[in-house]
Parts: sequence; C-alpha cells; structure tokens
Amino acid sequence: MTGARRSTSFLLALTTAAGASLLTGCGVLPGITGGSREPLTVMTWAPDGTQATNMPGMPATAVAFSRWVNDNGGIDGHRLKVLTCNEQNTNIGAGNCARRAVKEGAVAVVGSYSQFGSAFMPPLEAAGIPFIGGYGISGEEFTSTDSYPVNGGQAALLAGNGRQLARDCERVALVRPDTIDGDDLPPLINSGLTEGSRHEVADIRAADDAGDYSSVAAQALERAGAGPGVPARIGRSAARQQARKGCVTAVLGERTETFLDSFRRVETADQKVRISSVVGSVGQALIDSTGGKEGPFEGAYVTGWYPESGDPRWDAMRRVVDKYAFGDNRIDTDDAGVQTTWIAYTVLKQAVESLDKDSVSTRELAGRLDHGQPVTTGGLTPALRWDFASMLASADFPRVVNRSVTYQVVRQGRLVAQRKGFVNVGPTLENARTSG
Repeated sequence: MTGARRSTSFLLALTTAAGASLLTGCGVLPGITGGSREPLTVMTWAPDGTQATNMPGMPATAVAFSRWVNDNGGIDGHRLKVLTCNEQNTNIGAGNCARRAVKEGAVAVVGSYSQFGSAFMPPLEAAGIPFIGGYGISGEEFTSTDSYPVNGGQAALLAGNGRQLARDCERVALVRPDTIDGDDLPPLINSGLTEGSRHEVADIRAADDAGDYSSVAAQALERAGAGPGVPARIGRSAARQQARKGCVTAVLGERTETFLDSFRRVETADQKVRISSVVGSVGQALIDSTGGKEGPFEGAYVTGWYPESGDPRWDAMRRVVDKYAFGDNRIDTDDAGVQTTWIAYTVLKQAVESLDKDSVSTRELAGRLDHGQPVTTGGLTPALRWDFASMLASADFPRVVNRSVTYQVVRQGRLVAQRKGFVNVGPTLENARTSG
C-alpha cells in the first residue's frame, strides 16, 4: 500500500470513529455538550405540615425548575436532580436534612427555608456545600462563608420598614415575637426611623403561637397614639387626626393574620392608624383572604425584597410554573418563598454554566460564587457577588451582599410599588446594633 493510500485509509477510519463516537454520545468534541456531563444533585428543604410557618411552595418550585431545565438539555448539559426535605420547623429536622444532603452528594443546597441555621450550617460547612439563597430567616445565613444569600433577610426588611414609615408616621408601634430572634427586630427598625428623624419604636412583645391578640392590639394602639381615652382628652376630630399619624407594624409571620383579626375587633373609628408589615408576614394571599380592598390592609405599607408580584420581570417564572408545575397548588408565584427559590436556582444555573465543566464539585461551585463575575437575576435583584469586597461592614450580618429592599403599598387590594426601583439600606444596617 502506498503512503497516499495509507493516509487516506487512516483519515477515513478516524472520521468514521469520530462520527460513531458522536452518535453514541461516548465522546464529546470540544465545545459540544453531550451525554458525558455528570448529573447535578442539589437539595431544597422547607417546613411543611407544622404548627408554625410552612413553606411547601419552595421545594415544589425547585422541582418545577428542574423539569424545565431538564426538558431543555439540563444546566449546561448537566441533568438536574433535586432532592427535597421537610425540615419540620425543628432543630433535629433541619440537621437531618443537611446530613442527608451530604450523604446523597448534593453539590449545593438551594432556595431553602429554615430558622435553625445553628443546626443545618455545621454539616454543610464540614462538607463544603454551598447554601445558595436561603429565605434569610436565620442569622447563620449572613455570617457563614458557605452561605450565599440572595436577599438581605429580615434585617434588611426591618431596617427598610423603619425608613419607609419615617416619612408619614410620628409614632410607630412594633408588634413582634417574644423570642430571642424577635429581640433583634426593634434595633433594626429603629435604625431606619432614626434616619428619618423619628422617635424609637414602641416595642410590643407577643407570643408567636397565641390564638388571640386583643390585649396586644390595644397596647399597640395606645403606643401609636390612638388609645381609647384620647378622644375624651382632645376631642374626636383631633383624635382621628392624631391616629392617622400613628402606625402599627406587625411582624409575626403566619400569626400576623391572627393579630389582625384581634386588631380589627379592638380598633374603633377614632383609632384608624396605618397598618404596616414586611413580606413573609404579609403577602398577596393574606390580603386577598382578609377582604382585599375592603380589608384591613388597604393602604398598608409593606417592605419587600423584590419587585411587586405584578412586575413583568416575574413573567419567566410564571411561564415555567404554568407549564412544569402541573397545577401544583402549593406554588403561589406571589409568595416571597417561591420567588426566593426561583432566584436561587437562577444563581445556580448561571454559576454552573459559567464553569463549563463535565463535572461540578462543591469546591468549584463555591469558588465561582466567591471569585467569579457578578450573577444577574433578570433585574429581580441587583447583580450579586459574594467576594470580600462585597461584604457588609457589619459584624452581625456581613454576607448581606444584596442590601436592597422595595417599598410597596396596598391599593385596591393589590400590593403595588409605592416607589420605583430598589432602596439601598446598607448604611442603615451598618448603623444598627442588634443583640446578636
């Protein structure tokens, strides 16, 4: 055989082998995504079926997200496997979910809810598993170097709520849980009120599992300048005018509805103060269930993390839920937990795509989040980055890299923007002094 014929035969064999390799998916040419990329396992947990706060929509959203990306080739060719876990609103449950994530080889925990950071973070830290976009309810989410929060948590909400109320409220009463975590809320809202040259909030403690809050409601009205004896002292007209300058902000999670039931029974026509709250305690579903535009929340101020639920930036999430949730009624796209899960998985998707690797390790994913380019979320948050330069100058919550909140108001029974765009509460948080 001549040299020319040998070369031709060799090239033909090489071409045939390459073609067979592409057809079988056993080999991938550079730059072409194929079946050789390893699946990506993650976990999402949240409490469900408990006597306290439940967030079943968060794991359900994670599953819908996985169906969507897998129906479109996976995340950069990686099939996404989502493990879900009920953390049961207990220390033990949260720890068990974290240990299961380690055992089953999760590369990250994404878009989850738990107040028990002291139980779930140590197992994740020991295994180097990133915690991406937790709800923001536990302090460890804002101190652990393995946590990558996508919002400013309750701290940002309370600081922002203080700033939001400072413009219109001469007196503010805060109704909050009588717990250790609840003790941190007054200093946060005070930091915002102080910036608006207002007096400190009246701190009203309440049991977070009470069935009636009538005495708490009466105390809140009194401290907001709308006590029952005011009309007798200054006249009904003056009393009503004074009440309109008072505000009661209730931050009791799912018990906020119970508080409002009591509040409506106690409040009279001469005691009409402004109601206020934050997302997580008040949402569109609660506004609807309490009467909409005829209910107690009409005109209420609400501080949120993200754009209002009617904003077109949420359209992509709604399309995915409509097509891939299969009518799962656990998912309410107006809910902040569902929205946080969507944003957290958006972060995961962008981070994995930027790595462009056949397999993704926890170390590589964490390194991308720590040192890579900022992650964008379609305008639902500012660009997110967790490098050292992005940390907050606060010992209590240094990893609040998203210092933005939104100001919303209830009009005609709908939560809408009170003002456009995000409000940066970073300086307010840096000035806050909590017990934590």
